[in-house]
Amino acid sequence: MDLFDYMRETKKEKESPLASRMRPKTLDEVVGQQHIIGKDKLLYRAIKADKLSSVIFYGPPGTGKTTLAKVIANTTSAEFKQINATVAGKKDMEEVVKEAKDMQGMYGKRTILFIDEIHRFNKGQQDYLLPFVEDGTVILIGATTENPYFEVNGALLSRSAVFELKPLEKEDIKILLRRAVEDEEKGLGSFGAKIEEEALEFLADMSGGDARSALNAIELGVLTTERSEDGIIHITLETASECIQKRVVNYDKKGDNHYDIISAFIKSIRGSDPDGAVYWLARMVAGGEDPKFIARRLVISASEDIGLANPNALLIANAAFEAVQNIGWPEGRIVLSEAAIYLACSPKSNSAYKAINDALSCVERTGNLPVPLHLRNAPTSLMKELGYGKEYLYAHDFTGNFVKQQYLPDELKNTSIWHPQTNAAEGRHKEHLKNLWGDKYK
Repeated sequence: MDLFDYMRETKKEKESPLASRMRPKTLDEVVGQQHIIGKDKLLYRAIKADKLSSVIFYGPPGTGKTTLAKVIANTTSAEFKQINATVAGKKDMEEVVKEAKDMQGMYGKRTILFIDEIHRFNKGQQDYLLPFVEDGTVILIGATTENPYFEVNGALLSRSAVFELKPLEKEDIKILLRRAVEDEEKGLGSFGAKIEEEALEFLADMSGGDARSALNAIELGVLTTERSEDGIIHITLETASECIQKRVVNYDKKGDNHYDIISAFIKSIRGSDPDGAVYWLARMVAGGEDPKFIARRLVISASEDIGLANPNALLIANAAFEAVQNIGWPEGRIVLSEAAIYLACSPKSNSAYKAINDALSCVERTGNLPVPLHLRNAPTSLMKELGYGKEYLYAHDFTGNFVKQQYLPDELKNTSIWHPQTNAAEGRHKEHLKNLWGDKYK
């Protein structure tokens, strides 16, 4: 590196965005992701021992994928190369591979290749890397926001360990923000700024676990806010709201408002009002509610309020829950919206909900009633001699795969528990059961 290169790098470092300047240099400086870099975890030990094998870092933006790669670059004795799949091509990889072979041959030194946005490489580009990863010419570190099991070559995946990075916890974001405001060397400490607790809470909430988003917001706030009469730059709740471009919404996730809004959301679905359902959903999204909490309530509503009137509702709600877990935020809001509208538009029935509650009340009232002998399992000859399983009629041996017999305890043999309601789906079930059982389902 000549003098001009050095000056360029020095200037770049000083003028780079806060999120870049605050990037940790060592593992001990990293905030969050303790499920993979805790001191007892494999990845932590591998980095510390400089024995890293090929890995794929997968997670939403701002969770520390590039940060971990940079930490590895700072701690490893291996040569570290970085390319970005959005602008790099096969030629760039060929150059890296050639240099890696030279380093290995002449100095016995390994090469770590960090590929950011690796999912942007097409199959041919990923295939090119495979033999060099396989023979150890390069140790691959791939970073992706997309599910690698869908976007990364299966052969490449099989030779790499996949580590999922999760959105940072609220407390993690607060640590980073305080560090940024106070750090005079890399952060904003020289500006004499102070962030109010309300603003800190708000930014930690609204960043959605994205450290970069939070740091960009605090940097914008400090650089654009006038000093007060006391000479301090005060980052207030209003300033924070402007900087992260999200309105302050009255939504206390621990207070009554939290329960009021989720109640309004579910009651809108139950009342078949998709407009109300989406509005209250938006209130929760804007307020920083945990998307998994919303998705869980949709699954409950699908069974409790829609039930057998439209059994597909449960499938849709459960698919939404899984999708939100897989794709995260912000796209997950679209999934939740689709599911909420579908559930609100579905015909409603709480017959399954009422049936299980009535059945539980019956059990509580009558206790442990004996199983009728013909329904009991008879794995031994002694049990058969005692009449276990005797006179049981196997339904599939009869026309229509049905035969009348008693399935409830003797004391409850004439009890009716499930009562079909007046909707098309349950009407069909009722007619079918009437044909089988007669007056039992009249």
